[in-house]
Amino acid sequence: PERALRLQEGVLRKGTGSSILSALQDLFSVTWLNRSKVEKQLQVISVLQWVLSFLVLGVACSAILMYTFCTDCWLIAVLYFTWLVFDWNTPKKGGRRSQWVRNWAVWRYFRDYFPIQLVKTHNLLTSRNYIFGYHPHGIMGLGAFCNFSTEATEVSKKFPGIRPYLATLAGNFRMPVLREYLMSGGICPVNRDTIDYLLSKNGSGNAIIIVVGGAAESLSSMPGKNAVTLRNRKGFVKLALRHGADLVPIYSFGENEVYKQVIFEEGSWGRWVQKKFQKYIGFAPCIFHGRGLFSSDTWGLVPYSKPITTVVGEPITIPKLEHPTQQDIDLYHAMYMEALVKLFDQHKTKFGLPETEVLEVN
Repeated sequence: PERALRLQEGVLRKGTGSSILSALQDLFSVTWLNRSKVEKQLQVISVLQWVLSFLVLGVACSAILMYTFCTDCWLIAVLYFTWLVFDWNTPKKGGRRSQWVRNWAVWRYFRDYFPIQLVKTHNLLTSRNYIFGYHPHGIMGLGAFCNFSTEATEVSKKFPGIRPYLATLAGNFRMPVLREYLMSGGICPVNRDTIDYLLSKNGSGNAIIIVVGGAAESLSSMPGKNAVTLRNRKGFVKLALRHGADLVPIYSFGENEVYKQVIFEEGSWGRWVQKKFQKYIGFAPCIFHGRGLFSSDTWGLVPYSKPITTVVGEPITIPKLEHPTQQDIDLYHAMYMEALVKLFDQHKTKFGLPETEVLEVN
């Protein structure tokens, strides 16, 4: 009986050990599963916070600041407005880039949600300045922001010694708080004064990223369409010639895939409203949607998780001409268009497009 009892205890111990081991395995598998879900939700939240910042942060902060004037905290609003007056021209001089902000972990979650990738094809000399032409605009230029206003895709390591400045609407820098947020990422106004300063008084190694198609291009953004608004956009070429800044074409595969929008036909009331906004305010309101916050089967503001691959092409060497002629501008503009189409054709099959796909240049 004593021996039988010992054998039984041994079996129980063995069974208990197996049960514990099995429970631990189950625990780790559940932990891994939960961690995966948590990371996915963090990715969704990181993207949503940027989308909301893009859409409403400036207006919301302006309203809060005006309300603060009517409360007991009016002194805070006065101090900020005083600071704003003294700091008004800072965006025109390159802003206040913060490496700490550019390296926030939230941007890595932002990158991994799609995911977004930056592809380098050629080295860039730090002794030169550059104007990058980013195509296409998409709805919000998500690839442009992630690649050049954060370090999520390691732009500083891929292009050592090059300081990227993403240019956006100057009106954004009149919005309290939003302007500080934008400047911390190295974002600047897309106007002549700012570009002249960065290309002539800020040394070398500067790269200004201009989304050439702008609001007009965003109106035709839709999944499955590869089209750019470029044929009559020559101002950036003139600026490059005046400063001797090399032109670099960029094509972002997948930028048009992350949102679906309602396209208004030419001549419709909807397109008329969009063009009026574009003409007088600088941006065109789009009716678009992505997925919901908690489900990809519902509509919402969160973009769809489609890969975005941004390919930086070969620089076009530009001479410095203080007074470029129209003939000079047309010549280098034609060279730029040819280089962009070539870049698209060289890489399109690598990112899921058929060999027959043609880049539409409008």
